[in-house]
Formats: sequence, structure tokens, C-alpha cells
Amino acid sequence: MTIGGMNDTITVCGIVATEPRHLVTETGIAITSMRLASPSRRWDRQNSTWTNGPTNWFTVTAFRSLAANVHKSVKKGDRILVTGRVRIRTWERDGRGGTSVEIDAEALGQDLAWGIGNWIKVPRHASEATAVPGPGPSVNPDTGEVHGAEDSSGDEADETTPVPAEGVDEELPEPSAAARAADEVHREAA
Repeated sequence: MTIGGMNDTITVCGIVATEPRHLVTETGIAITSMRLASPSRRWDRQNSTWTNGPTNWFTVTAFRSLAANVHKSVKKGDRILVTGRVRIRTWERDGRGGTSVEIDAEALGQDLAWGIGNWIKVPRHASEATAVPGPGPSVNPDTGEVHGAEDSSGDEADETTPVPAEGVDEELPEPSAAARAADEVHREAA
């Protein structure tokens, strides 16, 4: 039984709790799904400490180009934000029952409160009516690789050449250094 309608939108911050599962249907639609844990924390003034509250659990599913991008970008343990249509379902199996909360993702990205990102724009799939005629770059839904894109010289990149990211700062700190810096900032803010 579905409780939430498909027009209800939710935004959730959380931690990816399972390795994202990626598949492509027989009709070519990419799907990536994962479990998301959204823990709550609050400041306990009496004890001057952070206190953990209950964790809400969601099943997040992405489709098509978003699924391919999630597959290449997100792994277990990442902190993410997701916005999408929510469905709340009750279920019963083998004498047990419960409630599941599912999000059909419309947008998903890294939570930059916990780290730094390196965003790379990939071309959209050219199947919409507004797309320019002719072959264009495409994203392989199985791997997330970009094919048929032009490199910065205007020449077409071969399929093994990564597409260069425009405006990427090459001097980003190593992830471990960034994590230490983020921990310091969070400690100072507390």
C-alpha cells in the first residue's frame, strides 16, 4: 500500500549505507539504487555534548543519466543530498510487516559540508525533441564514460580519452588533508 503520493517532494541529507547497485534494463534504461541513512544529532546543553538521535532509512533510486552519473560518482560511506519524489509503502512478508520510504531521485550530489568536490559536466542524452540533429556525445549507462565528446582543442576525443573538466582547480588538497581541515573547522564551530 502506498501512503505518499508521487507528487510529494523531499530533500534528505544522509550517508550512503550500501554500495550503489547499478543495472541497465533490457530496454536500455539505467537504474542505480542504494540505501541512505539520515542520522539525527542534537546539541545537549545540559551535558555540553552532541547526542545521537534516531536514524531514518530511505531507499534511493535514480534513473537514466542521473543513474549513470551516480554510478560513477557515489560510493558507500559518502555524504550526499538527494531531492526527489517520496513514496511511503507498508509491506508484509512471512508474517512480518513494516514501512519503507523510497525516494525517486530527481537530483543527487555530494554534501559539501563534509568535503570538497570536483564536478565534471557530461553531455545530456540527445534523445529529446529539442536536441540538435546528428550524432552527439553520449554517456554509457553501464560505465558512466563519456563517448564522442570534443576535447578542448575542438577535436573529437577518442573513447579512452577522459573528457577534460573546464575550470577544474588542479591544486585541490588530497582527500585526507581536506578531511583533517574539515574536522578542524567543525571542532572550532562546536
